[in-house]
Amino acid sequence: MRILVAQLNPTIGDLEGNAGKISRVLEEAQRDKVDIVQFPEMAICGYPPEDLLMHDDFVVGVEKTLTGLLPKTRGLFVVIGLVRHSESKGEKFLCNSAAIIHDGKLLGYHDKWLLPTYDVFHERRYFEPGKTVKVWDFKGKKIGVLICEDIWQHAGDVDFTKYACDPVTELALLKPDVLLVSNASPYRFQKREIRVHVCAASAKTLKCPVIYCCQVGGNDQLVFDGYSMHVDKQGQLVQLAKGFEEDTMLVDLDAPSCVCPFNYDPLRDLCSALILGTRDYFHKQGFTKGCLGLSGGVDSALTAYIGVQALGAENVLGLLMPSRYSSEGSVTDALAVAKNLEIKTHTISIEGPFSEHLKLLTPYFQGKAPDTTEENLQSRTRGTILMAIANKLGYLVLSTGNKSELALGYCTLYGDMAGGLSMLADVSKTQVYALAQWINRNEEIIPRSSIEKAPSAELKPNQKDSDTLPEFDVLDHILQGYVEDCLSPEEIANKNQLSLALVKEIIHKIHLAEYKRRQAAPGIRVTKKAFRVGRRYPIVQKWM
Repeated sequence: MRILVAQLNPTIGDLEGNAGKISRVLEEAQRDKVDIVQFPEMAICGYPPEDLLMHDDFVVGVEKTLTGLLPKTRGLFVVIGLVRHSESKGEKFLCNSAAIIHDGKLLGYHDKWLLPTYDVFHERRYFEPGKTVKVWDFKGKKIGVLICEDIWQHAGDVDFTKYACDPVTELALLKPDVLLVSNASPYRFQKREIRVHVCAASAKTLKCPVIYCCQVGGNDQLVFDGYSMHVDKQGQLVQLAKGFEEDTMLVDLDAPSCVCPFNYDPLRDLCSALILGTRDYFHKQGFTKGCLGLSGGVDSALTAYIGVQALGAENVLGLLMPSRYSSEGSVTDALAVAKNLEIKTHTISIEGPFSEHLKLLTPYFQGKAPDTTEENLQSRTRGTILMAIANKLGYLVLSTGNKSELALGYCTLYGDMAGGLSMLADVSKTQVYALAQWINRNEEIIPRSSIEKAPSAELKPNQKDSDTLPEFDVLDHILQGYVEDCLSPEEIANKNQLSLALVKEIIHKIHLAEYKRRQAAPGIRVTKKAFRVGRRYPIVQKWM
C-alpha cells in the first residue's frame, strides 16, 4: 500500500489557494498510482483560524470547498483536515474533523477527541469533542484516523491537562493495520524528538505503523516546522519529511524499511523557524520589504541576517541613527554587517531632533537630574524615524529586541519596541549569541566585535547593559525556569545555585514589565512558552 503524505503550507482563510495546493497533490497521486493521500489538520482553512470560526459563512465556505474537492479524488482514499458544523447536539456547534473520502465519495469523518486548551491552543473555545473512533476498510486493510492531540496523552506528553479518555486505547480494540494522524503541531526548540516519542508510543500500543502528517509554514506568531514522519510498528522512525518547507513523502508499507538516522542541528532548526516565520508573516500579508535600526550590536545584526534570508537582501534596509553617545566601533560594526549581507543603508543622525526635544522640555524639567527620560527620548526619536521611513517607502519595521530584554522591560515603548514584527521576541540573549556563532561557522557574517563586546544601549556615557541587568547567562536560567517551566523561586534558586533574593527580584521585574509587552510588536514563538502567544498574566495583580 502506497501512501502519499502531503506536508502543505496553507494560508489561514485562503480557501481557494489551499484547495489549489490540495488539488495539485491529488493530481500527483493519481499520476504516481498512489493508494492513499493524507493531508494535515485543517488543511482546507489553515490552522489556527481562531475567531474566524465565529463567522458561519467561513465554516460554510470550508464545507463547500470540501465538496468541490470530492470529484478530484477519483481512484484514491483521501484524508483531509477541515472544520465543519457538528451533527450532535453538544455544547459547541463545530467539530475539528478529518474527512474520509474514497473515489469521490465522502465516507464520513473522524472528529478530534482531545481538544487542547492550554498554551497556544484554544480548541475548546470552538469545538465539540469527538466521541467515536472507527477503522475504515480499504484494499483489505483497516485504516485508523486520528488528529494531532488525540495521540499525545497516550505518550504522556500533554501539559496542564488530563483528558478523561484515550482515543489510542479505544482504537486498539479495533486492531487497525495502519494509523494516519493529521497534525498542525507548532514548532518549538528541540520539539522533533518529542514527536517521535509520541508516534512511537501509539505504534507500539496499536502494533501498526503510524504515519504523522504535519502542517508547515508560519501563521501569525506560530511556526509549523513540518518533519512529517513514518514510524513502524516497533516504534522506530523509518522516514522523515523535510523540515520548514512543503514536501510530499511517499510511504510504501509493503517495501522493506530500515531505521532512519535522527540527525539534526537544533540551532539550524531555530534559525530556519525564524526565517520561515518572518517570510510567511510578510508574504501572506502581501508585504515584501523590511527595515530596521542597525546599532552595531549582535541583536540588530542577527535580525538583519534573518531578514535577508527571509526576504532577500534587496528588500532589507538598515538605518544607522547615531547620537552623541554612539561609539565609533558601533557604527563600524553596523556598516560591516550591512556590507556582509549586501543590504542598503541610510545614516540619519538623531542629534538634531534629540537636542530640540531637550530644548523644548528643559523648562519643564527644571531641578530634575537626567535619567531614563532622556535615554528614552533617543530611542523614541529613532522609532519615529523608522516608522516614517516605513510609512513613506513601503517597509515593515523589524524590531530588534530579544526575549531577555523584553522579560525585564529593558526596552522603550514607542522606541525600540516600535515595529510590525519582532523576530527575536522569543529568543533569549544566550540563544542570540549561539545563533550568531552558528551563522559564522563557515565565514564571518556577523562581525566578531559585535558578538564579543559588552552589550550597550549607548544612551548615556559608558553605558553597559550589565549596569542594569544581571549577566545574561544568569538571567536566562531564571527565565527558563520561571517563564517556560513554571518553577517556584526556591526551585529556580536551588537548581541554578543562585541567590533567592536575586531570583525574586527578577520575577518581580518580569511582572512589572507586563504592560510593556502587551504593546510590543508580534513576535515569532520558538520556545515552550513565549511572552505573547500562549502566555496570559494580568497586568494589574498583587500575587507576584
